[in-house]
Amino acid sequence: MPRPKKYRKVCHFPKNLTFYPESEGRMAEPICLTVDEYETIRLMDREGLSQEEAGERMHVARTTVQLIYASARKKLADTLVEGRPLRIEGGDYRLCDGDASTCGQKNCFKHQYSKLFEKPKGDHFMRIAVTYENGAIFQHFGHTQQFKVYDVRDGKIVASEVVDTNGSGHGALAGVLTALNADVLICGGIGGGAQMALAAAGIKLYGGVSGNADAAVEAFVSGDLAYDPDVKCNHHGEHHHGEGHTCGDHGCGSHSCH
Repeated sequence: MPRPKKYRKVCHFPKNLTFYPESEGRMAEPICLTVDEYETIRLMDREGLSQEEAGERMHVARTTVQLIYASARKKLADTLVEGRPLRIEGGDYRLCDGDASTCGQKNCFKHQYSKLFEKPKGDHFMRIAVTYENGAIFQHFGHTQQFKVYDVRDGKIVASEVVDTNGSGHGALAGVLTALNADVLICGGIGGGAQMALAAAGIKLYGGVSGNADAAVEAFVSGDLAYDPDVKCNHHGEHHHGEGHTCGDHGCGSHSCH
């Protein structure tokens, strides 16, 4: 019988998922850095932790961190030397739930939001988050400044509250939703990278929804919500970007890694 897969704990999902060279290498096949590889770079090169300390944060052995870190450094070197795009995606990881005693860093989303939302226990409880702006569903997930969070028990909305994202953007917003203990996200447009982050966190996505936020949640609870299961990033129609902009700049999935 195969051993169960052990996931690496990640406390900080990357804010930017794709990086491009200025030269003609922009359209080359990207090099893929997994999210757990990114986390070893962040912990060891940014925070200055040892391999043993990083292993404690990620809930893996020091030797495992050593292997992940070596792979990450090799990919970064290849990116710089070959002038290829870098994309962060995939890996065997779980976003931090904030319950571990080793998770005490100030950047962990759970510790920023846990005092706001402790999730009640029970089989008939659900927490729904909606990208929110002035009563409506905000249409560009990566620029969301507020979520409206609804608690549903036994098929009825029992509480709601508007929560600021504190400047988090794109993939990092999945960490905010994880910290808020959200089960479901209702939104407008959303990119591929953010969708992967939500899937990794176990948050069900209902995208391509517009209109009044309260009405959308009521429709969801009653089973009548109209949504797009194949939703894509649609911010090109909402914001003006420079001539060089592509969806991949915001983790919307214009490139795939092989």
